[in-house]
Amino acid sequence: MAPHDPLTFVAALKAYEKHCLAEGLSKSTVENKRCNIELFIKWALADGIDSPEEVTKQIGENYKAYLVEYISPHTGRALKKSTRRKRVSDVRVFFAELTYLDYFEVNPLHLLRLPKSPRPMVTALLSQDEVERVMAETKIMGLKGLRDRALLECYYATAARRNELGHLKLSDLKFEREQVLIVNGKGDKTRYVPLAPRTASWLKAYCEHVRPRLMNLKSGTTVFLDNHGLAFRPHQLTALVKKYLLSAGIEVGAACNAFRHSAATHMLENGADCRELQEYLGHADLSTTQVYLEVTQTQLKKTYAKTHPAAIAGKRLTKGEVSSYLHHLS
Repeated sequence: MAPHDPLTFVAALKAYEKHCLAEGLSKSTVENKRCNIELFIKWALADGIDSPEEVTKQIGENYKAYLVEYISPHTGRALKKSTRRKRVSDVRVFFAELTYLDYFEVNPLHLLRLPKSPRPMVTALLSQDEVERVMAETKIMGLKGLRDRALLECYYATAARRNELGHLKLSDLKFEREQVLIVNGKGDKTRYVPLAPRTASWLKAYCEHVRPRLMNLKSGTTVFLDNHGLAFRPHQLTALVKKYLLSAGIEVGAACNAFRHSAATHMLENGADCRELQEYLGHADLSTTQVYLEVTQTQLKKTYAKTHPAAIAGKRLTKGEVSSYLHHLS
């Protein structure tokens, strides 16, 4: 399409997707961006805006205001600030890239500000004792429990994201080097992650004794197979991990990520360097990793309260005690 031809939302989105893939973005990343842009397009069309060429900064502001008032039909709640920011950000990037592709001389949303969002906080955490309690719950499930134990061990030992572990292939297991190769992780990044000896043992036991019983012609080389011999789908992984957390009497508001967050926090508490942790977790930006420092500070306060003599023996002074002390000085 030449730049002077009439531009429709459909044509613009198609050109944008093609451009993103050519730039090297992963299909899943492009799909997520496309979903957010389609939400904007749906809102724009309903508001009488028929073409990207009709979009202005004021329309962008109107969309931001709409997102503030929007109530999700699924949850009955307003959108999180982080969700609103991501939706607006994807739309703004959409118009920036269309401008780069010469569909616009000037980006109409260049001056559009993103909504503020709170600094992310890690809240779904397990103590080391809780991790062991969850692992122990797999014993009663027989051979499938052995698979589940290997899965949970792998989540905790590698701190892999949910989909990273779900996509793991047999060739990614480097037992001789005690490493796992995480291929095409978030942002299409590939990294090696150390594999704890205990975890390697559970993985080997699963691969030797359970996986052959589950596999069929459709299994391929995926490491973790569901009860039908197929690769786990994301929601299945969440349900499986959640089941064991609840069985252990633990409710942390997350599932797979609880092990990722816990692994990172435990390593920091035991002296890991933040930049090493960044590589381990596959974070593109160190600031993302530094979120865990705030968690360890919280843990430090709890430890301080239990172990420092001044915190154990001391108590807050009452106003009367302060007044009495000042009176004595005078």
